Amino acid sequence: MWEELRLQVFFLCLGAALWSAAAAATHRGSGPRERGHRRHLSLHRHRERGKEGQVLHRSKRGWVWNQFFVIEEYTGPDPVLVGRLHSDVDSGNGNIKYILSGEGAGTIFVIDDKTGNIHATKTLDREEQAQYTLTAQAVARDTNKPLEPPSEFIVKVQDINDNPPEFLHGPYYARVAEMSNVGTSVIKVTATDADDPTYGNSARLVYSILQGQPYFSVEPQTGIIRTALPNMDREARQEYDVVIQAKDMGGHMGGLSGTTQVKITLTDVNDNPPKFAQGVYAMAVSEDKVPGEEVGRLKARDPDLAENGLVDYRILEGDGMNFFEITKDSETQEAVVKLKKPVDFETKRSYTLKVEASNPHVDPRFATWGPYKDTTIVKISVEDADEPPTFMAPSYNFEVEENAPAGTLVGRVHAKDTDIMNNPVRYMIPRYTDLEEFFTINTEDGIIKTTRPLDREAQSWHNISVSAAEIGGHHQDAKVRVNIKVKDVNDNAPEFATQNEVLVCENVSPGKLIETVSATDKDEMAHRQHFHFRLAPEVANNHSFSLKDNRDSTASIFVIRKGFSRLSQDVYHLPIEINDNGVPPLSSTNTLIIRVCSCDSKDTILSCNVEPFILSAGLSTGALIAILACIVILLAIVVLFVALRRQKKEPLIVFEEEDIRENIITYDDEGGGEEDTEAFDIATLQNPDGANGFLPRKDIKPELQYPMRPGLRPIGNKRYVSLLMFVGSYRFEVMDVDHRETWIC
Repeated sequence: MWEELRLQVFFLCLGAALWSAAAAATHRGSGPRERGHRRHLSLHRHRERGKEGQVLHRSKRGWVWNQFFVIEEYTGPDPVLVGRLHSDVDSGNGNIKYILSGEGAGTIFVIDDKTGNIHATKTLDREEQAQYTLTAQAVARDTNKPLEPPSEFIVKVQDINDNPPEFLHGPYYARVAEMSNVGTSVIKVTATDADDPTYGNSARLVYSILQGQPYFSVEPQTGIIRTALPNMDREARQEYDVVIQAKDMGGHMGGLSGTTQVKITLTDVNDNPPKFAQGVYAMAVSEDKVPGEEVGRLKARDPDLAENGLVDYRILEGDGMNFFEITKDSETQEAVVKLKKPVDFETKRSYTLKVEASNPHVDPRFATWGPYKDTTIVKISVEDADEPPTFMAPSYNFEVEENAPAGTLVGRVHAKDTDIMNNPVRYMIPRYTDLEEFFTINTEDGIIKTTRPLDREAQSWHNISVSAAEIGGHHQDAKVRVNIKVKDVNDNAPEFATQNEVLVCENVSPGKLIETVSATDKDEMAHRQHFHFRLAPEVANNHSFSLKDNRDSTASIFVIRKGFSRLSQDVYHLPIEINDNGVPPLSSTNTLIIRVCSCDSKDTILSCNVEPFILSAGLSTGALIAILACIVILLAIVVLFVALRRQKKEPLIVFEEEDIRENIITYDDEGGGEEDTEAFDIATLQNPDGANGFLPRKDIKPELQYPMRPGLRPIGNKRYVSLLMFVGSYRFEVMDVDHRETWIC
């Protein structure tokens, strides 16, 4: 670098010397105004005569100057001479002193105060400061009095190529689609140079590619990187490392340079069709697999990425199109072959499918490169499995008559082993389908029989299951539904459809229709089944009612007598015999209840209640008077008893603290009237203790004869009274348990 710098300084000094010689020649042949061009400053005065002959003295700036230049980065042993200041008033006797002030004066720039020579004492860098502004002035050395006004001038730092180009934003990353045309723009790189772009070629850059050929190129002036090779395939190579150089001095020898790296990635396009790895795929499926289960997988590989690499699958043709289907695993992009319908090894042992794989998204730019699809053959073999037996029918329907004896044949189910071994089959009825065990099955031949008579009216259908399992197999069984209908037999006699009473007025007229009866039968009614009615033989000749069979399974009841009396008979029972036309025919006798009611003149029923008439017939007026008399006597006895207690000034009912409930004496023998007064001593009954010589004392409280029961509490100072009454031939006995007194009425 310093060799280049010294060379540049040499050329600049040579140019400056030639320029100085030309300037000196010009100065010698020019007036005072041209003196001091470039590197020399001068100061002078002159006089002018006025229009009227008066001499005018005009003081004028004597500085004639231009810009000074100094080369940057100069590293010579001596200070660099920048220029020289000179005033016209300077006669060379040393009386004038030159002064320099401004930017860098005294530090960077120094001046010889006698000669006016300015030198740069330090190395200058244009990139740090491109120019300096200074002020020059000439003063008297002894008095420091200014001889001329101060004047500014500029010292420019002349640029040299000392800064290489730099890529401030590197390294770069770029993407370009694969298969792009030649010249496709990839990215633009830019370098900067700190040197002066207005001076020389120090900052004029030229770009070139150092690494990345022949795939890419770069425009020398703009730095735009473009593709240089056609049909670059991402699947062959995806990334490229490119090195770009920027060189100043217009790219000529001696210029400085800088480099940057550019990583270029090829992006994917759909330029590859899917491809199966094999022309034929072999798969196997067991015959015991159920629809929806996976049979196998295959995959067509597409090296493209994302949606460009998506693959769809479908079955084009084959004898297995109805038994198999194909789906896609979205994560692995595999074709999944699944069972669509059950297969049977004994029926067909192999199937063939033709499968196509295709891209759903085709780039129209590369459509002519197609077709973007591929096909393969899938051969599926069916494997034998130990299957359960198979019934010959999906379900069975049998009929059996009700009331048929036990052991009656219902029907037969049949199943067989479809495997190659063809093992024998064992049958059974699962108990949970026939909880009451109405049926049994022969384990070898599948014949179903009844275990007892069946009643259609209790259960008309029996739905059971029959299972069949191989003997010596892997305990696999098959089940079939068996529906057994119980056929109806005429085993139920007919009966009235309703059991309502028939109401008839007392004053009903003979021949009046009072009721139409119908019948029902629990048996299954046939379309032409009819009921016939007639009166039971025991009432066939009654004089109150008659029956007419209407021959439409109904009968009419008529009155054949004039009027009824509720007092003599209020309810009539009319037995009617009902016959059906079943096989065998059955009959039953049902009783029709007819109640006599009181009606008005318009045959409106007023009352059918019989209690008032029964009371009138059962009790006479005298009986009612006797009952009332007994009630009065009883009330008189109670009043008498109360009066006696008040005379003795004792409470009507005495409650003791002791439990005296066990002291109550009861009698349940039949009284004899006056004989009782003769057979018993009334005084003894009134005072039973006196018979034993014990006379109760009135001044003390009697002791409790029986202990108090646990858990009972005394109830104050009160006593109990027991009252026994016998109505009719029974006696009335009132007993005072405190005083042991008894009254018998």
